[in-house]
Amino acid sequence: MMRAPDGTAYDVYGPADAPLVVLVHGLGLTRAVWDLTIPYLAGNFRVLAYDILGHGQTPPPSGTPSLTPLARQLADLLDHSSAKAAALVGFSLGGMIARRFAQDFADRTQALVIMHSPHRRTPEAQAAILARVAQASGAGPASTVEAALTRWFTDEFRMANPSVMNRVRGWVLANDPKTYPSFYSILADGIDEIVAPQPPICCPTLVMTADQDYGNGPDMSMAIAAEIAGAETIILPGLRHMALMEDPVRTNAALGRFLQKAVPRG
Repeated sequence: MMRAPDGTAYDVYGPADAPLVVLVHGLGLTRAVWDLTIPYLAGNFRVLAYDILGHGQTPPPSGTPSLTPLARQLADLLDHSSAKAAALVGFSLGGMIARRFAQDFADRTQALVIMHSPHRRTPEAQAAILARVAQASGAGPASTVEAALTRWFTDEFRMANPSVMNRVRGWVLANDPKTYPSFYSILADGIDEIVAPQPPICCPTLVMTADQDYGNGPDMSMAIAAEIAGAETIILPGLRHMALMEDPVRTNAALGRFLQKAVPRG
């Protein structure tokens, strides 16, 4: 583990002379969520995985978190790593951070992968996520984690893999109950910062989700892609929110194909 001047915890893998790919995890998780992705990508890319502010081994922000300082954290990390630009792979909240970064630092964004990330919700879906934010505010992450595991993994996988459930549950429960709701609020209320981006995002982009990701489903992914010229969309069948952990073979194959085309080595 390495640490940037602002306290950001990160790891780097792969050839030093390969194109840089930065992995941005989701709400309540840590950079360890990419453990099944990194070995696949690190053969062809320089891969940097880090903990966003207030998650994992990275300290919380000094003020109320929002997408703009989270994007600035990533820019500072690139500066610390002497990287002029990178391809970004953002999962869920990480996909929102990556889109904010692509708007604020367009010249530093070589390519973009947005995985299982939200667009504007229906009134019913928005009410549901706001209720979860309120629940987390009153009773902490333990009050929402079991329902989250049900949304994130298929029933069959969840029942067959209790050790994976325990690991993911542990990541969520490790969050500070005082700061966790404020990050959850970004997932609920930060959409207006990144829809209909101005100026438009113009880098090569892939938008991915799964057909059973009910909170960040195909309609949302297609809406995100429609706002980015030339963006590709992939919908993985038979999976939910955590497809990158439940079926890394399919997820990694899609990531690898896109990244090798978007940021070829040499």
